[in-house]
Amino acid sequence: MIISWNVTRACNLKCKHCYRDAGTKDTDELNFKEAKGLLEEIARTGFKIVILSGGEPLLREDIYELISYARSCGLRPVLGTNGILINQEIARRLKGAGLVRAGISLDSIDSKIHDEFRQKNGAWQKSVSGMQACKIIGLEFQIHTTVTRRNFKEILRITDFACEVGANAHHIFFLVPTGRGKDIEDSTISPQDYEILLQNILKKQKGLSLELKPVCAPQFIPIARQMNLDIRFQRGCLAGISYCCVLPNGDVHPCPYLPIRLGNVREHNFSLIWQENSVFKTLRSLDYKGKCGGCEYKDTCGGCRGRAYYNSGDYMQEDIICRL
Repeated sequence: MIISWNVTRACNLKCKHCYRDAGTKDTDELNFKEAKGLLEEIARTGFKIVILSGGEPLLREDIYELISYARSCGLRPVLGTNGILINQEIARRLKGAGLVRAGISLDSIDSKIHDEFRQKNGAWQKSVSGMQACKIIGLEFQIHTTVTRRNFKEILRITDFACEVGANAHHIFFLVPTGRGKDIEDSTISPQDYEILLQNILKKQKGLSLELKPVCAPQFIPIARQMNLDIRFQRGCLAGISYCCVLPNGDVHPCPYLPIRLGNVREHNFSLIWQENSVFKTLRSLDYKGKCGGCEYKDTCGGCRGRAYYNSGDYMQEDIICRL
């Protein structure tokens, strides 16, 4: 079970696709005492991995203490970061605090494309320098890439780059129009290109020790089965089933790309929200509508619930990008 906690909305970039519309710190983000209570609840509820993201999590002053406390609770803390603040000293502090792995964003081999998407000159070089610092210190890291019409033809070249710089994984995120991502909806790739790219990612995985994982692309599970490929992942969309998201102010959502408020950890224990909220229960029912409801792969794929919600207003509707 995995949970993503956006520890702050403060950010040093203004990325065009940001689901959290990050930039300025919220005045009501959870304080350290509240954060410790949340981490304890997350562990008690059975979650194993906590993704500390943002915004930019390294802008939160107590991030090292949060990592250390998460580890003391028996959780595996990982970081979702743009990487531009990471140098050898920061990497050493992160590793010393108990961080298991850093996920660093990189959206192109071409620095100009990446910098334009992240809206910061020099962002590409600083992110790569952050990766190199992690490698030197011995802190595991992986690359995160968001797929758009502009970069989808170079995704596997970014995988090659990930291998070259010593990354442990390349997670490939398919755009869901949420937050600022709504402003670039027209940059979403076509259903045909989506399916072809998933096939190529799965083919690429063969022979690589580096882990490739499509994210917000649950159809990769049935496509792998159709291609007779063995993969370690058992289910596509995890929203509400074995995954959810906590916002900086303590609001709980089923997924960062499914912006439905299900409660707040200041008002109710996280475990109560996770176990009793009706939206979570509905998501776990797998009682999907439309083509997803009648699909033979609904138990293993599930369609992207965030994309269904954006396109129809109903998080249980079909995922229209699917061509299966």
